[in-house]
Amino acid sequence: MTPEKAFGKVLREIRNENSLSQEVLGFESGYHRTYISLLERGKKSPSLNTVFQLGAALGVSPSEILRRTEARVRQVSRRDGGERRKTG
Repeated sequence: MTPEKAFGKVLREIRNENSLSQEVLGFESGYHRTYISLLERGKKSPSLNTVFQLGAALGVSPSEILRRTEARVRQVSRRDGGERRKTG
């Protein structure tokens, strides 16, 4: 699973936990509903500023969003036969 898709699943999960529509989240965060939809479907990659604004609108820390995203990516990579090698 790509980080964008994992982020999207986590964003939708947290949004649903808060009983918010995409439209309300968009309004609260300053983004358009269609951008929220693109993020949730993994079609767009959020900037750091976006992660902070979404976290504020959802009442969670940006680090919590990223922690859950990272866990989702790792969970899938383990199911696919092991963790990916780190580069760099």
